[in-house]
Amino acid sequence: MPGSTYLDDIVAAHRALAARDHRDVHELLAQAEGTPAARGFADHIADHNGLAVVAEIKRRSPSKGDIDLHLDPPQAAKEYETGGATCLSVLTDEEFFAGSAEDLIAARAACALPVLRKDFTVGVADVCDARLMGADAVLLIVAALSDDELGELHTLARELSMDALLEVHDEEELDRALSVGAELVGVNQRDLRTFEVDAERAFRLAPSIPPEVVAVAESGIGGADQARQLAAAGYQAVLVGESLLRSKDREQAVSALTGHEVGHRHDPRPGHAGT
Repeated sequence: MPGSTYLDDIVAAHRALAARDHRDVHELLAQAEGTPAARGFADHIADHNGLAVVAEIKRRSPSKGDIDLHLDPPQAAKEYETGGATCLSVLTDEEFFAGSAEDLIAARAACALPVLRKDFTVGVADVCDARLMGADAVLLIVAALSDDELGELHTLARELSMDALLEVHDEEELDRALSVGAELVGVNQRDLRTFEVDAERAFRLAPSIPPEVVAVAESGIGGADQARQLAAAGYQAVLVGESLLRSKDREQAVSALTGHEVGHRHDPRPGHAGT
């Protein structure tokens, strides 16, 4: 794709940060290996009765601008948990999303939910940092990583007892994720190159996700009807941020999304032709 894209710019910034990080990786690994046990992000989703909700905490985004710059992560975490969320997702990117490691630490301490570190992971230190700040899962964006990086970082996350959410946007990326043994896949309906949402993407990819892989639909999910359709298509969880954060009643907003019956991924979407 010609020209610079959102994803290019963000990943380039994170790779530049990584290049300036001169910490001893072996020391980081030793510290990360000594952290308390993770809470089991993927297991919480797989064991949930009906559709699970991964509720997101973020202050802004490149596509939507400021969402809530005065957001209180512990309060949001408590509201999400009371509303029935199964897991949390916390943005820790500072430059583009106004997040921080402190947001994740505070949100996790305020509840009993497993937490995903939502960030642009590009190296070993990023995975170690995720575990050191208490994350139970780390995000690996397939489009941002080479095959070797994807395999290395996925393996490292599992060695550190974290789950890795491998985020994909198309069949090719899904194949790459599955080739490294992905057990948890997120289909992002927002194209991180243009930041536009394709509301049909998750439905198109659902039949290609093996039944043993925990499947999460991400982005552009605004209400119960969409959540119900995604559950029927076989997604075990939806990752939702903006619509929850902008809601006047976050507990109720989460409650409306959770618990819908999860279908088999080879089943067609209601009213649509099967694959």
